[in-house]
Amino acid sequence: MSEKQKKTAPMDPFSRKSYAIETFEDEIMADKNCKVLLQQFHAYLMKDKDITPLEAGSMASGTDYFLRDFMIDNRRTNIFDISPELIHSFAGNWYIISTLEPNMAELESILKGISHFYKFCAAKIIVKPAIAENVHLACTLTDYYQQRIDNFHNISGNGYTAWNRACPL
Repeated sequence: MSEKQKKTAPMDPFSRKSYAIETFEDEIMADKNCKVLLQQFHAYLMKDKDITPLEAGSMASGTDYFLRDFMIDNRRTNIFDISPELIHSFAGNWYIISTLEPNMAELESILKGISHFYKFCAAKIIVKPAIAENVHLACTLTDYYQQRIDNFHNISGNGYTAWNRACPL
């Protein structure tokens, strides 16, 4: 394997250092590692949790959106440095302003996948079970996220600033 291939080959997808982002190359590598990890998450959902392929695919796809588009690309944050605040920022702000037609049905599906993903990570001893539980609780605040979507759709005049301040990125 050449030196260039070694630099671009995915690292251990279960290693925290595989998602440390300091350079553009690190970001590309974290994205590749995340794809590998998500494939394993998808298989875990079907095999260990007996979830249908369609539902497992939907959950993995939603988690992919959160991890690769929000955590890695937008926040440039290690996917294992998760917190309820990041879930709130994603679901209560970033998803809403980054989606053509934000809606609770789609967001709830994404949040379900995120919750299962961090439980998977806790089972693999990548994150502490308490962190996975806190993420799960943040993912269940659907009434709050629905209100954020509704309020966003009802913004008029200079209302965006107040809406954004209520749940900032």
